[in-house]
Amino acid sequence: MRAVTGLWRWRHNPLRRTTDLVEAWVALAAVVALCLAVPAVGWTARTAAQQSLQRAARAQQAGRVETTARVLRPAPAPPNAAAAGEQAAEQRFRRAIVARWTAPDGSVRTGTVTTSRGSASPGDSFALWTDREGRPVAAPLALGTARAHSLVVGLTAALLAGLGVELVRRLVMRRLRVRRYVRLDRAWASVGPDWGRTGTGS
Repeated sequence: MRAVTGLWRWRHNPLRRTTDLVEAWVALAAVVALCLAVPAVGWTARTAAQQSLQRAARAQQAGRVETTARVLRPAPAPPNAAAAGEQAAEQRFRRAIVARWTAPDGSVRTGTVTTSRGSASPGDSFALWTDREGRPVAAPLALGTARAHSLVVGLTAALLAGLGVELVRRLVMRRLRVRRYVRLDRAWASVGPDWGRTGTGS
């Protein structure tokens, strides 16, 4: 609104300089970009990200199978101290155990997997995702999670676009101010030596 007001104020003002009019037009263009272009960028980025993530989620859901695994025993300790330290840090969130599960082809598999369960005693059962070959994999991406991630992408894109518009506006304004000061210095250099003398300008 200030840009429109400024543009109207400088339109027929006798004190208007060319840089004043350019500044008003630049401000108006920035307002239009912030109101129209920035939301369009955010919407486009969100739509593209959502389509891509939902395709990935559907592909993961089609290629992964949920089954029930049964805990056999805790996983053996790592052979060296460095690995032991890494496992200790990981066990704050996930536990490594030896489990048995049924693959999609009906065969029984046994192997070491990790679980986020707080306790995993022998005989406990838990949900496990496998691929079509029966190998343990991470859970597929949920469609709701894909939508949430795409929303974050759209908001980030809109924010970056808005920052870009403001950066361009500031750079243009700075350039116009520099040109204005240069012209002012030139005008003062031509008038300054005669300033205040009798008959100046006559």
